[in-house]
Amino acid sequence: MYQEYEGRDLSGTVLRIVKSSIYDGNGLRTVVFMKGCPLRCKWCSTPEGINAKIETTKDGKLTYGNRMTVEEVMAEVRKDSPFYFHSGGGMTVSGGEMLFQAEFVAALVKQACKEGINTAVETSFYSSWEKIEPILACLNTAFVDLKVMDEARHRAFTGVDNEIILSNIKKAGNLDLPNFKLIIRRPLVPGVNDSEAELVALGQFLEALPAVQHLQLLPYHRYGTDTYRKLGIDYGLDNVETPSEQHMKWCQRITNNYVKTII
Repeated sequence: MYQEYEGRDLSGTVLRIVKSSIYDGNGLRTVVFMKGCPLRCKWCSTPEGINAKIETTKDGKLTYGNRMTVEEVMAEVRKDSPFYFHSGGGMTVSGGEMLFQAEFVAALVKQACKEGINTAVETSFYSSWEKIEPILACLNTAFVDLKVMDEARHRAFTGVDNEIILSNIKKAGNLDLPNFKLIIRRPLVPGVNDSEAELVALGQFLEALPAVQHLQLLPYHRYGTDTYRKLGIDYGLDNVETPSEQHMKWCQRITNNYVKTII
């Protein structure tokens, strides 16, 4: 059954494969983290996923990344297929930015779909629509980070502008695909993207997009800071604290006026 299919021998750089995740979609998920990202978010929790190349920590003890073919990844994903059936889970492709290796991801998602495995991606949508569309065509869920609405602040805190991101979310948000869910995520970073004006702009933007199932607000955290140290990279938000539960609920009340919001 798995001997020959389109894209089988395509190779990509995989950061790691995590089994039995409950945070990256419905049910138990096998999460394939791809390496490489064009954004430079100051709060990034996976700095080992930014560089597209395989890299080693300064002390030489850890190596991040491995070249794998689509079929080699699928062989790992299939091992967990009994858990998908019982939990409603499946495969999630994340990053880095999975669109940095869009051809590989498209082949991977397409094959998983053919085998009846539920598919999801986690992405910033920072890529051309021509690379995104083939992936969405055989996808169950897209979790898309919309980090900042204000263009200048988006560039200041992520290193890129948000024009192409907003354009792609508009296109996906107006799609009418069977069994497809579009979920927008906002990592809430105090002092960066949690003002009332920013949240109102976010809510109003999403309100007009019928395919958006809901908005998910995620509290900023400092996961990954130890990896920054191991790689010899400075962490950009040392003085920022995790938002309180009260503040998260305040943000939720604002965006909930426009779009269903969960925290």
